Amino acid sequence: MDRTSLTVLIQQQLSMARDAASGRSAHTVYGGHARTLRQTLIAITGGRRLDDHESPGEATLHVLHGRVRLTAGDAAEEGEAGDLLIIPDARHALEALEDSAVLLTVAKR
Repeated sequence: MDRTSLTVLIQQQLSMARDAASGRSAHTVYGGHARTLRQTLIAITGGRRLDDHESPGEATLHVLHGRVRLTAGDAAEEGEAGDLLIIPDARHALEALEDSAVLLTVAKR
């Protein structure tokens, strides 16, 4: 069995995001290309976003730190630390309303 401290990862990834020109940083916590299930911690500085992109399969977004807005077309949902957002099976975008960290869980198609 393995154990990962999400608290430490949040701090590391937010620090990296603050130093990055894109204002983002990501780390695969579990899975990857060889597995069906993938979990990625994504840190985004306030005011930055992940532009519209396709859904990679069934997916959820667990907000671990900060506040975010998930949009798909005209629909939008905000989440804050502790919230779990269901990612629609449609093009969507993610905006950080403040420095934020989320855990993206995907069951790839």
